[in-house]
Amino acid sequence: MKKIHWGVVLAGVAVGLAALILTAMGNPANMGFCIACFLRDTAGACGLHSAAKVQYVRPEIIGLVLGAFVMSVATKEFRAKAGSSPATRFVLGAFVMIGALAFLGCPLRMVLRIGGGDLNAVVGLVGFTLGIFIGIQFLKRGFSLKRAYPVGKGEGGVLPIIMTGLLILVIAVPSLFKFSEEGPGSKHAPMLAAVLISLAAGLIVGALAQRARLCMVGGIRDAMLFKDFKLLYGFVAIFVVVLAGSLITGSFKLGFELQPIAHSSQLWNLLGMVLVGWGSVLLGGCPLRQLILAGEGNGDSAVTVFGMIVGAAFAHNFGLAGNADAMNEAKEIVVGGISNNGKVAVCLGILIMLGVSLWNMPKAVSAPVEAAK
Repeated sequence: MKKIHWGVVLAGVAVGLAALILTAMGNPANMGFCIACFLRDTAGACGLHSAAKVQYVRPEIIGLVLGAFVMSVATKEFRAKAGSSPATRFVLGAFVMIGALAFLGCPLRMVLRIGGGDLNAVVGLVGFTLGIFIGIQFLKRGFSLKRAYPVGKGEGGVLPIIMTGLLILVIAVPSLFKFSEEGPGSKHAPMLAAVLISLAAGLIVGALAQRARLCMVGGIRDAMLFKDFKLLYGFVAIFVVVLAGSLITGSFKLGFELQPIAHSSQLWNLLGMVLVGWGSVLLGGCPLRQLILAGEGNGDSAVTVFGMIVGAAFAHNFGLAGNADAMNEAKEIVVGGISNNGKVAVCLGILIMLGVSLWNMPKAVSAPVEAAK
């Protein structure tokens, strides 16, 4: 057990250090790693949405999947399986992404933002925990998306193969993709360094996260259900490393207003992360965990990742994503938030979570059948 604990802590320290290094190399502030933001940027680079400020193939995402794949093969933990309600998982993945982009970050970035002093992310953490708590109530009553079944290795390797192909294309034929000239998508390490450093960071974090089973949702879920806190140690380690790094570099900024790529519309910070927490419990893992599971052969997690990519495209094609706080020409703070379309999408997502939760509960056995037994 102590080895497992230290493995989780090591993975957390690696994530925190990688986030600090990548930010120093050019990634947006408080966004050294963000699964939601990076999938959104990659979707934009591939032309799935037209938001010019968030288009860039993020090597970190490719590295996470391939790192998990290599580690799982090396440790003989690669297991090709699929068939656990894939269509439902696709929809859940899409709405988890919509909730994350309403908040402007996945659970991992939420921790990074807190480490940088962003108190809006604390509101997000409250909503995230509430969403997990709601999901747990259905788990306790028997919620299940049914079991997965063994499939061919080719099926289990779909996402690693796609990510390998994407890496080859972005290196060999970069003109195929769209790249932001301003905004978050334009903030990254220089191209050569991006391929080397960002990809390497993703590979290392992916490998360590695979071994440690790092998952923010799993950590809070297990703490609530079993009083088992070992997975949370990793995220405590991330927070401590990022907090220390922010203080050392002078980038720590405590408060709500004008935080990097964040908004202070607190109701929608809260509800967006309720949607993320609830959906991630139903899926069995946070967005980071879904990438890792897909890397180790889980076809259902690969379908979930595809759902998240489509959710990111919808969020920006239909104006559902959050807008950061800004300062106007009169030096007045303009609070960001989400559009009416985004508010409807978040509320609809919560209703869909409720519907999926209820639909996948154990069916009651009829009285005559029970009597016959």
